[in-house]
Amino acid sequence: MNGEWTPFAGYCTDIWFSEGLKFIERHKDEPFFFFITTNAPHGPFIVDDSYSRPYDGQVETEDRANFYGMITCIDHNVGGLRRRLDELGLTENTILIFMTDNGTACGARRDENHFIKDGYNAGMRGTKGSEYDGGHRVPFFLHWPGGGITEGRDIDTLTANVDIMPTLMALCGLEPNDDDFDGQSIAALIKNEPVDWSDRTLITDSQRITDPIKWRKSATMTQQWRLVNGEELYDIQADPGQKDDIAPDHPDVVQKLRADYDAWWDKVSRQFSGTVPIPIGSPEEPGVRLNAHDWRNPEAACAWNQAAVRNAMECNGYWEIDVAQKGTYRFELRRWPKEEDRPITEGIPGELLNYGHIKDGYGGGKAVPIKTARLKVGDIELESPVTSDDKGIAFTADLNAGETLLQSWFIDDKGNGIGAYYVYVDLI
Repeated sequence: MNGEWTPFAGYCTDIWFSEGLKFIERHKDEPFFFFITTNAPHGPFIVDDSYSRPYDGQVETEDRANFYGMITCIDHNVGGLRRRLDELGLTENTILIFMTDNGTACGARRDENHFIKDGYNAGMRGTKGSEYDGGHRVPFFLHWPGGGITEGRDIDTLTANVDIMPTLMALCGLEPNDDDFDGQSIAALIKNEPVDWSDRTLITDSQRITDPIKWRKSATMTQQWRLVNGEELYDIQADPGQKDDIAPDHPDVVQKLRADYDAWWDKVSRQFSGTVPIPIGSPEEPGVRLNAHDWRNPEAACAWNQAAVRNAMECNGYWEIDVAQKGTYRFELRRWPKEEDRPITEGIPGELLNYGHIKDGYGGGKAVPIKTARLKVGDIELESPVTSDDKGIAFTADLNAGETLLQSWFIDDKGNGIGAYYVYVDLI
């Protein structure tokens, strides 16, 4: 908390909201921005039985009962947040937004063609990660009594995440420069004011790979049409379940939407060869912890959760870093985070578990016979032996300011290795 590692007891969703309410109370007499991104509902589907019990026997699987229970827990906490805003007299002039980031993950199962096999998905095709509407159509609820936004009303105009910033600026009386945004303010739609709203094309895709592929898992959307993966065409007004591909019947629409996608691709693809560096050595944050989830990795594999770390997942990748200032840097390579305070080669007693089975704890950890640690930062390559007592291996390197690449290795006596899951970087 505020730069200090602070342990908390309890369920994450409850803690996020509890700490968030404390923040609001500290800042209740001044403007504030309060933003919670819960880690629920997400696998592993773990929640107190009091939340999941109402769904037992009502849904197809235990995971789904827990998934709905996690949503119920969020609902409970959002209700508590709203009550506290009322008690503090903040409701009138607070813009409250609730939204999600993707379609359902466990509320429904789909087949190989993204049609729903069981569960509920409001008649939409696709679930989380899908290019069909069920994968990316999400709720966006907004409440602001002081702005006249108090009654439930559906807006069926096609909008997207890129519209949020210009909308908030407009609601707050700021004048956005439309040239700065890909989206546009939907404030007039929200307030039900007369507006000359022209149809537009919006695009979503899912890459999650090192080298983006054109048309991959994409939806090119207008108020009426969905062009999926550049080939399938659906009239979303007449066919919201996206059951009938009518591309052969509307070649002109397909051609127009493909041209819209091409223009979008030309714009976003200019950044594909660029980097997304993590700053190190900045005055604001001279010490940085890098972890495996931040790797750029051509193999698209990394130890992104603690269960993978404990299982000593064989993977590696590199970090793109931006050296904020010239100087001498210390790099400490660790298999375990500092909080674990355990030697690199040592395991953790207990059964090895996978990510989906950690309801009662993460279990044990695998011992690894590491003999050598290696670091490469830019053109500098360093190596050191690893003993059974070493909790971390430290290297120092003199670096110039600017972007470069950083990679680490823990290597056993057979030449096999993993990347250091944690690297602590300090300007010294």
